[in-house]
Amino acid sequence: MTPAPYVSYLSSMAILPIVQLPDAVLRQFSTPVQQVDAAILKLADNMLETMYAAPGVGLAAIQVGVPKRLIVLDTAGDNEPKKPLVVINPEIVRLGPELRSYEEGCLSIPDVRVEIERPSTVIIRYVDREGRQQQLDADGLLATAIQHEVDHLDGKLIVDFLTRLKRDIVIRKLKKISRG
Repeated sequence: MTPAPYVSYLSSMAILPIVQLPDAVLRQFSTPVQQVDAAILKLADNMLETMYAAPGVGLAAIQVGVPKRLIVLDTAGDNEPKKPLVVINPEIVRLGPELRSYEEGCLSIPDVRVEIERPSTVIIRYVDREGRQQQLDADGLLATAIQHEVDHLDGKLIVDFLTRLKRDIVIRKLKKISRG
């Protein structure tokens, strides 16, 4: 499936504040979206604007303080046209057998990069912005980004892939920064 080109669906989109670690909201489990309505579509559009402004390749609703199973993604390169993808209620159907190591960053954990080994391919089922069931076979960066964002929906962060000692150091540093 090829996503539609990025279009501003609403005339007034907003850049939302991104929740950052150590905020406990990032550990919440996100609940399913019950209905694709105007509020969810506006949230998705605002999330896309926020992700592009950050800049990032993915953003989960929980990262803007909304515990709903909604993610937005765009893994297009800098000189490529935007390819936004709105994924509602993603469900991982199958993870590929081959692993790929990738240095991941996170908009909710600034200046931290973690080398994470994940399956190089993933198949997901989800609801699109028109409310239709879709299936997507993803590989490479898109597969990594999907798995990263689905982790967010389940309250899991990239620091959880670190050793306890390294994770504690990162969290202490972020707490110190957040206190100012």
